[in-house]
Amino acid sequence: MTLTRVVLLLLVAVVFSSAARAEDRGRVVYDRWCQACHGTGPDKPGTGALQAKYKGALPAVLDERKDLTPDLVRMFVRRGVSVMPPFRKTEITDAELNALAAYLAKTAP
Repeated sequence: MTLTRVVLLLLVAVVFSSAARAEDRGRVVYDRWCQACHGTGPDKPGTGALQAKYKGALPAVLDERKDLTPDLVRMFVRRGVSVMPPFRKTEITDAELNALAAYLAKTAP
């Protein structure tokens, strides 16, 4: 194996490892701040509100959605919506918000 191939393989490994860590960080932020209202179960007010709004056209549980973009997630988190409060940078940092947005949008930050 040539040196170029070894370097390329290492680079690919680092990129995939970094993406996995970003997803893990996003999941941690989701579990800490979002899951209580937007997770699975009957006692989740955010999930209940989205079920009523979308009537089955879209999943009500946020981490099951496939249509969320990072910018949309960031906007709702920072501005809030309806009874969902806005989250300040002292609560969810920009880095945490980027990880959360990537996790919910199923992309790497």
